[in-house]
Amino acid sequence: MEFAELIKTPRVDGVVLRRPFLPTVEGTLCLTGHHLILSSRQDNTEELWLLHANIDAIEKRFVGSLGTIIVKCKDLRVIQLDIPGMEECLNIASSIEINNGINPSMEIDL
Repeated sequence: MEFAELIKTPRVDGVVLRRPFLPTVEGTLCLTGHHLILSSRQDNTEELWLLHANIDAIEKRFVGSLGTIIVKCKDLRVIQLDIPGMEECLNIASSIEINNGINPSMEIDL
């Protein structure tokens, strides 16, 4: 079974990317079998392509219907993703955890 088959929510619109000392970017978050991609689809705006293997840990926070995922990378970057919708946020977080083996209780034997 491919990891791509385990992704419950492959795309979410209206996600806000926050990084230290850089401007925020609002766009579409796509989760693939190998990457987490955020693109605003505007000219002169940076895209984020994050390889799943570069993710060290994630943290989930919820305020009302807004979910926040804080991604801590192996290269010491810290990335915050504000995701509208609690269900979408939980689906994205669980997909990342399963792929990276961050949560051993959710690992799937292949």
